[in-house]
Amino acid sequence: MRLVAVIIFALMTAACDQEQDITGSTSACPMRNYSYNPRDMNQCVNACKSCDRGTTVTCTTSCSLKGAR
Repeated sequence: MRLVAVIIFALMTAACDQEQDITGSTSACPMRNYSYNPRDMNQCVNACKSCDRGTTVTCTTSCSLKGAR
């Protein structure tokens, strides 16, 4: 009985569709395809907020780690 339950659980878990990661996706965001400068803090934060659905705090941290000033 346990073996059947484990097999069913494994099949159910394997059947789950994992969501695509949107972070860093360049093709879905027009701001990154045009005149986007990742080294400019304002442009980087705006792109992060609009394209990656981030908040000001997370986007500022991300842009700082990428070298934006």
